[in-house]
Amino acid sequence: MPAMLVLGIESSCDETGVALHDTQTGLLAHALHSQVAMHQEYGGVVPELASRDHIRRTVPLLRKALDESGRALGEIDAVAYTQGPGLAGALLVGAAFAEGLAAALGRPAIPVHHLEGHLLSPLLSRRPPAFPFIALLVSGGHSQLMRVDGVGQYRLLGETLDDAAGEAFDKTAKLLGLPYPGGPALSALAESGRPGVCVFPRPMLNSGDLDFSFSGLKTAALTRVREIGEPDARQRADIARAFQDAVVDVLVEKSMRAIRGSGLARLVVAGGVGANRELRRRLDERAGRANVTVFYPELEFCTDNGAMIALAGALRLQAGLSLKPAGAFAVRPRWPLCEPAG
Repeated sequence: MPAMLVLGIESSCDETGVALHDTQTGLLAHALHSQVAMHQEYGGVVPELASRDHIRRTVPLLRKALDESGRALGEIDAVAYTQGPGLAGALLVGAAFAEGLAAALGRPAIPVHHLEGHLLSPLLSRRPPAFPFIALLVSGGHSQLMRVDGVGQYRLLGETLDDAAGEAFDKTAKLLGLPYPGGPALSALAESGRPGVCVFPRPMLNSGDLDFSFSGLKTAALTRVREIGEPDARQRADIARAFQDAVVDVLVEKSMRAIRGSGLARLVVAGGVGANRELRRRLDERAGRANVTVFYPELEFCTDNGAMIALAGALRLQAGLSLKPAGAFAVRPRWPLCEPAG
């Protein structure tokens, strides 16, 4: 197949991402705008504001990506976009723009699952993994373990039964009075916490399966805060440390259990929580002892971004998956990864 230029558009939540990927030479350019500063005033994402900001940002970001790549709009061979899951209004902005542009150019549109973008994002790194591998997806409201045998070939091994790790991080950060976005703030605070001073349970650590449950950890943190009354800075750091240690213990143990059960020796970690330094340190330590190689996306690709959507679209284009003429479309705010795109 000759080289193809794929445009990727990401608008599932509070980041607008646009990128250009060449199927032969790789990522050419990517541009990203985060809405964090806008939503901080409200302590979380306001869907209507997010949608409106995507409208304002998409065209300027596309122009920036084209300028950085040295390519022209007419050279684009396909337009990939996030079809779901995510905020319905935010998804509609990216999908409508992508489908409209694809129709105007007479090119195919490629709907992409947001989690598939995260799942494949380590392939953007300088040391990409080969298929097959086990993947730990820890992104926003999702905590899942998957077996990945190729593009579009995903088998769910385990998932969260309630709050995902990212959700639990954000909710616990909020009860500790940390600013939005809470997850990174809690991780930073945990670095100054004292190990073992405060100990929380490890939910479902010995459940015998690969599922997760993190809502109880949030409750344990809330109970500890209420017991103290008004925790000082050191006590808040100790709670953050205990919470992070508990989440990391469960994620590491279940990931290694999935590896052992699969007989594979490659583990991919993707999604926002995949940027957590303690999680990376502990996984590398355990994996090293088991002769398992762990692959992570570059830190800039842990957050939502257009590069991962462009890559997923390019890989689907090469595999002949999810190709359709531009035109009628629908977004999928709730969408299991193992269901087909379209």
